[in-house]
Amino acid sequence: MKKVVLHACCAPCASYPINKLIQDGFEPVVYFYNPNIFPLEEYDIRRLELEKYCKKIGVEYYCGDYDIKNFYNTIKGYEKEPEKGLRCSICFNLRLDKTAEFALNNDIKYFTTTLSVSPHKNTNQIFEQGRVVSKKYDVEFLEYNFKKQDGFKISRQIAKENNMYAQKYCGCEFSIRD
Repeated sequence: MKKVVLHACCAPCASYPINKLIQDGFEPVVYFYNPNIFPLEEYDIRRLELEKYCKKIGVEYYCGDYDIKNFYNTIKGYEKEPEKGLRCSICFNLRLDKTAEFALNNDIKYFTTTLSVSPHKNTNQIFEQGRVVSKKYDVEFLEYNFKKQDGFKISRQIAKENNMYAQKYCGCEFSIRD
């Protein structure tokens, strides 16, 4: 099986993509890098839930730094952007950049993200940032639209069956407003 780094925002959103990648002949290595998540308590809940789920199903899991200052510096001037606006593109780029860097540093040729499972995210916007980062690191971005084939619905079903914490907002403090 070919390894792929799967950027994951939370356990519920990772559940279906992990299964889909395995079904497609990949060995997912889950990478949690989400400095956008606010507040820290919310970040910790999501991180621990994902770690617990990966351990339960036997999938490799790694966690990047909680670098919220970097997130705020990166999106400075875009705080008032609406959901699916430029702030989200910048945030996707930040998180996918670290994911591709992780893949490169671990000799893994592919990376993708769970972000596309959400009906609240613009998949084309995510893919655009994945392509940009892919060129920078020369690591292939796999354009999985995990929403397709009822991916979001299935991920929610898996979350319910596993009593996972399901958040009420995307993660950043600005999405709470929207």
